[in-house]
Amino acid sequence: MRVKICGLTDPAQAHAIAGLGAHALGFICVPASPRYVAAEQLRALTAGLPPFIFKVGVFADAPLEAIEEAVQAGGLNAIQLHGEEEPQVCRDLAQSVPGVARIKALRLREAADLERIERYRGCVETVLLDSWHPAQLGGTGVTFDWQWLMGFKPGLPWILSGGLKPENLLTALHRLQPQAIDLSSGVEEAGQPGRKNLKKVAQVLAIARQFSEQSHVVV
Repeated sequence: MRVKICGLTDPAQAHAIAGLGAHALGFICVPASPRYVAAEQLRALTAGLPPFIFKVGVFADAPLEAIEEAVQAGGLNAIQLHGEEEPQVCRDLAQSVPGVARIKALRLREAADLERIERYRGCVETVLLDSWHPAQLGGTGVTFDWQWLMGFKPGLPWILSGGLKPENLLTALHRLQPQAIDLSSGVEEAGQPGRKNLKKVAQVLAIARQFSEQSHVVV
């Protein structure tokens, strides 16, 4: 069970969360987001992180040039595409930033939205399932209907996101059994986008370890 903590804006917190045992850290490269970090901020956020930390840049319908700049500035290991990117964009990224994993985020408004995954098969390494919101691309703190994922087997690795927090995480893991989880607002200080509550992060990591041990999965 891999854990990604997303929306980091403070270098000290990035290092602290890496030290707590998170597998991946996410950085929002979407200018409209309250958690946005520009290329120079991204460079500072990722400088000196342990080499085993997976660094993920989150984009939404961004120009290839902006993605390339961020990948270079942050030494990113993965690109998370959270907009309306078509499969061809994902294919193009394989050429423009080779060796960088591609994650396609799908915001679910109804169960039928899961059918979109098939279009991205072979274009990305992973899909991330998040909640749909009319005004926000992510970090909403809202869950979607988990019943939509009963018996869900997409045929490629998938990440569960959308409204996860320490209080509902273990239930989500037992019911849905994703390969990885992504949390942002659920581990933040109230009213402070990008500012994480390290106690909540530690809780999440402990729950993930507990689930892995119960499921006989090595973290």
